[in-house]
Formats: sequence, C-alpha cells, structure tokens
Amino acid sequence: MDAPHSAPLVAALSPSRAADFLQCPLLFRFRVIDRLPEKPSAAALRGTLVHSVLERLFELPAETRTPRTALSLVRPQWERLRGQRPESGELFSSDEETEAWLQEAGTLLNRYFEMERPELLEPRERELRLEVTLESGLRLRGYVDRLDVAPTGQIRVVDYKTGKTPKPRFEDKAKFQIFFYAVMLWRELGEIPTRLQLMYLGDGGVRWYEPTREELLAAEAEILTIWREIETTARSGLWAPRRSKLCGWCDHRDVCPEFGGTPPPLPTAPAGSAAPAPQPPP
Repeated sequence: MDAPHSAPLVAALSPSRAADFLQCPLLFRFRVIDRLPEKPSAAALRGTLVHSVLERLFELPAETRTPRTALSLVRPQWERLRGQRPESGELFSSDEETEAWLQEAGTLLNRYFEMERPELLEPRERELRLEVTLESGLRLRGYVDRLDVAPTGQIRVVDYKTGKTPKPRFEDKAKFQIFFYAVMLWRELGEIPTRLQLMYLGDGGVRWYEPTREELLAAEAEILTIWREIETTARSGLWAPRRSKLCGWCDHRDVCPEFGGTPPPLPTAPAGSAAPAPQPPP
C-alpha cells in the first residue's frame, strides 16, 4: 500500500467521481489522479449514443419528433461518435455485431416513446453543463440530461438511464446522482426543483422524487462529507481498495492489491496545484 504522499487533488467533484470514491477509494485514485486508461464499454457507449440521439431529437420541430425520426438519427450520431472516439470501433468484431448493437439502441429509443410524448415538450436545457461553488468553497460539476420548466415555473430535472429499473435496495446510486444535480441547481438558481425524474429505458420504469429544502441540505452535507474524506485520503496517500462484486467490471485489477497487483507510484502535486480543503458551511 502507498506510503503517505502528496498527490494532486481534484479541482471539482462530480456525481460520478463521488460514486467512484464511495465504491472504492483506489478506483477513484486510478481514474482521477493516475488517469489510467480504461477499455471502452459497449454498454456505456450505447448509453452515450442514446443520449446523443435524444438530445438531437429535441432540436427538431415538435411535429417531427417521432420514433421513425429518432431511429433515423442513430446511424449519423454513431458515425459522429465513432469519429470522436476512434477506439469505439474496436468493440465490435464484425458488421453483424455492430448492427445488433445499433438495434439495441433502437429498442431503447422506441421504449422512450412509450414513456412520454416529446412532441408535447419544449425542454429549457439539454445536456446542461453545471459548475457551482458552494459556500464551503467546494466546486461541484456535472451534466443534466434535460431540464424542463413549466409555464408556471415548476422545474423538472430528467435523467435518462439505459439500464433497467433497479430494485429499491440498489437505487441509492442513481438517487444520489440526481440529488447531486438538484443541489447544484438549487444553489445556482435559488429555487428547489419541483421534481427529479429518472427514466429507465431498459424496461420503461420511472423513479421520481419531489425534494424538500431539508432533503437538499442533507444531500449537500453528504457531498461535503465525501469531499472531506477524499481530502483526508489524498493527504495521507493511503487509497485503500474496497472489494465488491463490482470488481469484476474493473479494468485495473492487474494493479490492485486485492488481486495481487501493485499500484503505480503516486504522482507528486506541483506547488499550488492542490485544491483547498473545503471548510464547514456557516
């Protein structure tokens, strides 16, 4: 295990990186500090493709937002994505395998149209990039899939998921993520979102929450606690692995002590590069 050592700290915290730390501090280190490469995933890439199509769909006139139009966007968006990530083409060993993967994306898009009618919606934002500094000094960042604002002012945060609806005991990760977005929007806009909505395109399930001020304060406190734990770990250099069933999906087992590996030496933080430790909110 690493000896105490100075390492660069993250400049801002996102829901994904916070989830990484909760899952396994060593995974967080590999992704954020060491920036070790990871193999592309067909499932993750399909999620990116579906999100891209849905974003593009809402750029079109309302009357053209049909399943047929959405399916017609799949190949152009796939070509664009492959141009941006040339390594994605290596995921498939044949044209037939690529076609089957594209059809799976089409199935998810068709299911989306069973869940809502996009021709009746005019989102305020799509793929909204947020970066917010809390009173504590901690910066949060993330991307909101869709932000709907009703004529009466109610705000709805929508997050698309391309998997299936998790069982209640496994839904904490997605709930944490969307409450993370809600905290950012609350601090940015000064208004509490009316509804937080998770849309699971894998099976058509929907989870939604109507957050209160107390719930958002609790979520903000949880985020700050995670950040302080990250800071403490970074200052000690002791990024402990946390073994779980998710280890089977990890690309870094060859350098993980849980699997007989040795992590690379920690990089040293250049002077002034470490993010300041957040102070408790007043």
